[in-house]
Amino acid sequence: MNTILQLVQQRKTSVALVGGGVIGLLLGLLIAWGLWPVQWTNATPGHLRSDFQSEYVLWVAEQYASTGDHPDDLDWARAVLGVEYWEEGQLTEVFGSLEEKYSGEELLRLQALAEALQTAPEAVTEATPAESQQGGGISGVTMICGVALLVVACVGGLLFLISRVKAGRIESEAFKPSVGVAHPPSKEVAWGAEGPPLVQFVTTYTMGDDHYDPSFSIELENGEFMGECGVGISETIGVGAPNKVTAFEVWLFDKSDIRTVTKVLMSDYAFHDEALSTKLAPKGEPVLVEAGKDVILETKTLRVRARIVEAEYGMGNLPPSSFFDRLTIDLVAWVIPEQGGVQPAVGADAPVGSAAM
Repeated sequence: MNTILQLVQQRKTSVALVGGGVIGLLLGLLIAWGLWPVQWTNATPGHLRSDFQSEYVLWVAEQYASTGDHPDDLDWARAVLGVEYWEEGQLTEVFGSLEEKYSGEELLRLQALAEALQTAPEAVTEATPAESQQGGGISGVTMICGVALLVVACVGGLLFLISRVKAGRIESEAFKPSVGVAHPPSKEVAWGAEGPPLVQFVTTYTMGDDHYDPSFSIELENGEFMGECGVGISETIGVGAPNKVTAFEVWLFDKSDIRTVTKVLMSDYAFHDEALSTKLAPKGEPVLVEAGKDVILETKTLRVRARIVEAEYGMGNLPPSSFFDRLTIDLVAWVIPEQGGVQPAVGADAPVGSAAM
């Protein structure tokens, strides 16, 4: 159940769209079939099934023959047949099929009615203006309602797209990759016996930056490349996006050394979980993340101090203190002086030695 709730929370937009579509479909079916079903009124014989059409035309022919050939009788026949509402040639086909089927008096009555309908003037069209206006009025109301619904749907869709674009921009700004910031070593800090560092970097991870992997070049003031250091995601837990990071790797590469030193910065949960600790052990020395803690990485010619400036855990369905919401690390690098040699100065106030090549 917790997994399902977590998936729903992580995919709120998709769930909302699917749920809205299903609810809209159910409401549409309820309205169309239950509340306001389609009702046919004032239908003409042209809307009937073919066998009913034949029986209706035959009945009209019998009634017309029994009343005589007075013009009013013809108007009545045209009205009850709804001549104007038949498709072109449809009524003629009905008369033709009936004349082939019947003979005798029935055939004579059908022929008489068909002849009268063909020779009668088109005066009946003027006798039904009210019906035409009524039909037009209904069509007009239907069209207005349809256009209004279309406009509402377009406006709603446009507002939804605008909100998603804004949300995407905010998310992009919030979760853009953290590449870190390089700072010149502070002259006001008492650095101790090691003296001011060669370079200093600050990098911050924020949950959602699934590609977090900043690296920094360590160079002398004359541009000579000495190595690199950086931080990257080591292990995640849980499912869904964004990733829930439970451990980071802080590493140091020295061009004069064949190995890369790595230490694993672990959450409180990962550090005390036997399975996770065993899994991460081959990656480097485990270190419990605590604000203010210093982590030292040292190679043949370089020393880096990674200080955990800020550490905040995320909240959710996972165990407490199991994944990070924010982590800020200050990386400071020194060049280790040569043993028994002269240290070439790398700066006026940073008398640290260069590595032996």
